[in-house]
Amino acid sequence: MATETVVKPRTSVRVGVQKFGTFLSGMIMPNIGAFIAWGLITALFIEKGWIPVPALGGFGTNAEGVANLGLVGPMIKYLLPLLIAYTGGRMVYDVRGGVVGAIGTMGVIVGAGIPMFIGAMIMGPLGGWTMKKIDLLWEGKIRPGFEMLVNNFSAGIWGALLAMLGFYGISPLVQAFSTGAGNVVQFLVNNGLLPLTSIFIEPAKVLFLNNAINHGVLTPLGIQQSLEQGKSILFLLEANPGPGMGILLAYMFFGKGLAKGSASGAAIIHFLGGIHEIYFPYVLMRPLLILAAIAGGMTGIATLAVTGSGLVAPAAPGSIIAVLAQTSRDSYVGVILAVLLATTVSFLVASVILKTTKHSDEVDLGDATSKMEAMKGKKSSVSSMLTGGGGAGSGVGTAVLAGPIKNIVFACDAGMGSSAMGASVLRNKIKAAGFPDVKVTNAAIANLSDTYDVVITHQDLTERAKPVTSSAAHFSVDNFMNSPRYDEIVELVKEHNTEGATPDAGAAAGHGAHVASAPVDAVPAVGSGTAPVAAAETAAPSDILVADSVILNGTATSRDAAIDEAGQLLLARGAVDEGYLAAMHEREESVSTYMGSFLAIPHGTNAAKDHILKSAVSVIRYPDGIDWDGKQVKFVVGVAGINNEHLHILSSIAKVFTNNAQVAQLEAATSAEEVLELFGKVNA
Repeated sequence: MATETVVKPRTSVRVGVQKFGTFLSGMIMPNIGAFIAWGLITALFIEKGWIPVPALGGFGTNAEGVANLGLVGPMIKYLLPLLIAYTGGRMVYDVRGGVVGAIGTMGVIVGAGIPMFIGAMIMGPLGGWTMKKIDLLWEGKIRPGFEMLVNNFSAGIWGALLAMLGFYGISPLVQAFSTGAGNVVQFLVNNGLLPLTSIFIEPAKVLFLNNAINHGVLTPLGIQQSLEQGKSILFLLEANPGPGMGILLAYMFFGKGLAKGSASGAAIIHFLGGIHEIYFPYVLMRPLLILAAIAGGMTGIATLAVTGSGLVAPAAPGSIIAVLAQTSRDSYVGVILAVLLATTVSFLVASVILKTTKHSDEVDLGDATSKMEAMKGKKSSVSSMLTGGGGAGSGVGTAVLAGPIKNIVFACDAGMGSSAMGASVLRNKIKAAGFPDVKVTNAAIANLSDTYDVVITHQDLTERAKPVTSSAAHFSVDNFMNSPRYDEIVELVKEHNTEGATPDAGAAAGHGAHVASAPVDAVPAVGSGTAPVAAAETAAPSDILVADSVILNGTATSRDAAIDEAGQLLLARGAVDEGYLAAMHEREESVSTYMGSFLAIPHGTNAAKDHILKSAVSVIRYPDGIDWDGKQVKFVVGVAGINNEHLHILSSIAKVFTNNAQVAQLEAATSAEEVLELFGKVNA
């Protein structure tokens, strides 16, 4: 079943800033583990650390009198910015974008000579986006066999040019910005004005605008400050759990109904788990409580400033555990006081507001939670705890579709067989409905990211796909060729992509391709709105499917024997080794490769791609049919593919098996040539 919530597209400035902040957060958060590692190494081994070690901390000289390089400096100067850049580039254009973005960032790093986090957040996505645009210039125009040559040299040449741009153009600008922003922060510190930042930060948190501030400015400046001074107050301007904890404590004592009953659980998640969004609905329910958050935030910052305390690295998530783990050796008293006093002040102000205002907390908590999710742009992973919607994790996989559907992905274990067939079938249906700009691709579950609008999986794989694609609407199928779910998806596309016009009138026109990367195993569209067979009639033939790999009367009488028979044809072609045949059985045990329409397409697991020597397809017909886990199968198509070479013919096979007349032709075929006549026209 699909779960979708209709939220109309939002175009306000707030939403723009929110999306920008989410993008920045997407570059930082996957690499928080590296920040923590750097913070621990810094706290332990620098000259003022708990266990000073010159060789690790990067101070003093070795036995030869050479200055110790250590881990602290290289990690902060090279490792962390390059990880951020790679992540940002990959968000835009998959691995290819990540590599080019990292190359360009190296120019910024060397050019500036200081930790270049802001530069990395510029060059990473810029490298991915520009590489994507360059690839579009010759998409579909490269002669077969030259793809790797063109792809590698174009990435290398463009990456080198970006590195020079970063060195001469971007690094001076970013260095000037960092210097200016640092001067502003220092001015606020010197004049005792830093606590006033809570007036902006606390409301921004509740409106989900904090990521743009935190990851765009505070974290990069904090890293620079920590490198110079061994700690930074900036890491706790937003991450202090005290203000939210005070509000939740006030609800525990003075709230009513559902809000009071859920506040204790929310407090544990907030304070120990570091998920600050859990308290946002409580503030949205009574907007005056933002004053409590601001008062608590200002108190915490003032305490840190007075005691000269700070963290050595970002605390993410904003849990008290993460905060204490990143606290500087000389700052434990100040940091703990900052959290406790922020909690106390926030609690006192919130208690006064709750006691002096009349409000039905029980009625409005659900509405406030929905409002929070609407502002966030997707379902909250913890909101069900507030509204009684289920236990932990019940919200995983629930989507808020905010706007038109632009990208749909079929996901299977290997991303090269069943998902490719399903993607081809649905792509044709969506094109026929008048929405050719909706991108339908396929991928291995291991390669999924939370960038899709709709995710389709075999019913046995759905739970594996949901955690990494929680923003998408999920559809489970048990038949990839003619599942009734496809019609539901087409209707969903019509609902979200049509504005006052019928689909045939071109309502989908103008919806551009999404900025997220296409999956590694994506099936390229065959032609430009042209049927696959017609598009390839003039294409040069290949040997992916040949007459020797077509058997009209298979001898197998069981599923496993049929897999062996199809695999032996691939082995005889020199396309795979023995390990791939074992992987075909392993794949079948985890998820059935039955497609529907009397078709099964056994293939290896994602981990078995190293056992593929070249792309090949085998076709075996069983006139009397064989039992395939309770389904009748008359055609078994063995698949082994390197990159996307085999997917073109799979698209044709999918088209054939959704046409009853052509299936009848296959059943009546008397020679391998007749089979190739149906499939071979697109054997390119």
